[in-house]
Amino acid sequence: MQLVFATHNPNKLQEVRSIMPSGIDLLGLTDIGCHEEIPETSDTIEGNAELKAAYVRDHYKLPCFADDTGLLVDELGGAPGVYSARYAGPQKNALDNTRKLLKELADKEDRSAHFKTVIALALPDHTEFFTGICEGIITETPRGEKGFGYDPVFLPDGRSETFAEMTADEKADIGHRGKAVRALLEYLRSL
Repeated sequence: MQLVFATHNPNKLQEVRSIMPSGIDLLGLTDIGCHEEIPETSDTIEGNAELKAAYVRDHYKLPCFADDTGLLVDELGGAPGVYSARYAGPQKNALDNTRKLLKELADKEDRSAHFKTVIALALPDHTEFFTGICEGIITETPRGEKGFGYDPVFLPDGRSETFAEMTADEKADIGHRGKAVRALLEYLRSL
C-alpha cells in the first residue's frame, strides 16, 4: 500500500518510516513532486494537520496523512503550542526557537511540558484524527546531538535522557509522534 506523509521534513519522514510496517510504502511530499509549502493557517494543531492532509488528497488524489506537533509548556500558558516551529520567527530556526524557550523559562520553577502530535488521515469522504502525547519537562540546558527541534531540551517523564540523547527507536517507542502513528496504523489495519 502506498501512503503519503505530507511533510518536507526528512527527519520526520525517517522517524515515521522507521515504525511503518513493511507492507506500507511511505512517500514524502518531495517523492510525489509536491514542492510547495502547504499553508498552516489554522490556530489549532488539529486544524493544521487536517489542512495539509486535505491539500494532498485534493490536489494529488493520493491517500495521505499529515501531522502537526506542538510543544506545550505549562508555565507559558501552552506556548509555543501551534506556533512551535516558528516560535522565534518565520524562519523556523530550531536553535532560535530553543534559545527563546529557555530564555522565557530562565526564572521559572515549573518546567513541565508535553509534546502533542495530531495526525489527520484524509480519506475520500472524511478525515480521521489520531493523537499522541508525551509528558515531560524542559531542561535548563540542551543535551544530546540526535533528534531535531526541541529534542535537546525535552526530558520525558521517567527518563534520564532527553529526546536528543535517545536512539530513534527509543524516541519512537515513548514519543508523541510514535504514539500517534501507532494509533493510525491500528486504524489502517482495521480497514
